Amino acid sequence: MKITKVYTRTGDKGMTSLVGGVRIKKSDIRLEAYGTVDELSANLGMLVSMMKEGDERSLLIRVQNNLFNVCTHLATDQSRTPLYPSAHLAEGEIELLEERIDKLMKDLPERQGFILPGGVTAACQAHICRTVCRRAERRIAALSEIAQIGPEMQMYVNRLSDYLFVLAKIINFNEGKSEIIWENACK
Repeated sequence: MKITKVYTRTGDKGMTSLVGGVRIKKSDIRLEAYGTVDELSANLGMLVSMMKEGDERSLLIRVQNNLFNVCTHLATDQSRTPLYPSAHLAEGEIELLEERIDKLMKDLPERQGFILPGGVTAACQAHICRTVCRRAERRIAALSEIAQIGPEMQMYVNRLSDYLFVLAKIINFNEGKSEIIWENACK
């Protein structure tokens, strides 16, 4: 799609258009849901910029592309507009994340306990992405209580947060950076 004009002035009074042209308030929960997914994609872009060429970087770019599909799905009020083909995830995307999580987990030493987010810069960014992803998941769950949302959207975002957690761990491991285990002061 070619962008011919960046500003339209149609949102200046707190309204915006969904897919199909339906106008809603910018404070609507639907915008909060897909806006948070967009925020996640922007944070993933920062993580991609820190990553070396390879499988994880390629997967993160694929995820960013998939998040556009998620946003299109969330930006469609299915009670008024049918879903476009771009509002669906390709078959197997959830399973792809699961397979990648399983592969990375096999490469990690077994550790017990909760970890404090941190480590090298890229791992820190992966943790930021994970927390934004969890917020996106909560927003999608809230939206699904009042609107029709395909269950695969929430499943994908849930699995993505798991992948980002494991990705942060593997980044630190590959860089030789030990994780800090949470010390429960209330023992």
